[in-house]
Amino acid sequence: MRIKFRKIYLLSIFVALLIIAFDFYIYFVMGGFLKRFFWPILILALTLAWLHFWMDFYGEIKRQKGVELQFLEFVRSLVETVKSGITLPMSILHVSKEDYGALTPHIRKLSHQVEWGITLHKALVTFAEDTDNEVIKRSVSIIIEADESGGDIGEVMSSVAESVINVKKMKEERKASTYSQVVQGYIVYFIFIGIMLVLQLWLFPKLVNLRGPLQSGLGMLGGVGGGGVEPMNLDFVFFSLIMIQGFFAGIMIGKFSEGTLKNGLIHSLILMTLAAVIITTARGTLL
Repeated sequence: MRIKFRKIYLLSIFVALLIIAFDFYIYFVMGGFLKRFFWPILILALTLAWLHFWMDFYGEIKRQKGVELQFLEFVRSLVETVKSGITLPMSILHVSKEDYGALTPHIRKLSHQVEWGITLHKALVTFAEDTDNEVIKRSVSIIIEADESGGDIGEVMSSVAESVINVKKMKEERKASTYSQVVQGYIVYFIFIGIMLVLQLWLFPKLVNLRGPLQSGLGMLGGVGGGGVEPMNLDFVFFSLIMIQGFFAGIMIGKFSEGTLKNGLIHSLILMTLAAVIITTARGTLL
């Protein structure tokens, strides 16, 4: 999957730097109640810096799905023309005049290469590499092998089309069947964040307040509790647990719903970013 660097990435980074500079101004100059929003604003600014990149990443994933659908229509058109007695190169020239959405530029390039005398196999390999799609690469390799072995190219391409349909059906069925699990994964994670915040902001402070009377009682009984032992700061531990949970929860959600770890990274970033914003807003500090 290729994502080209765009100027809007620089614009996003520039805006994020402005927000960060303003955030530091609020913290060190203005101060007051607004200081508690230093970390949430900083996290949102950093999110803005890479937001367009991940939007393009997700958009490319959706585009690849559309390319696969258009490739299916392209193969079906080829099958119809090949079965009518036309050779595969002539079939490509014939069907390339139709519109195939995001796949149209690649098909036009394929037809031009065939028309200019480039060998069919080389043109097909170039076509597969340009699309950068695993389904198309596998399908093209099968078509080339069938053509080299002298098999019935029409039947082979029909099998390829059927295979692509089955793969798409399996992906859609898996996504539909795991949708409820994805929602549950998000809900469970936010419940986990809520429990951690309750422990940090309410339960543990009350336990610390009980520490004084408890130590006095142990001291009167001759116990060892009278020694002054500083309570352990668990803020870093809790924050780390939430971040680790968010990372692996996102990976699992992406793997279950889409079948790839790349999609899981998007879910991980969403969960970890939301968790960091919620925690810093609720606590007024990061750690």
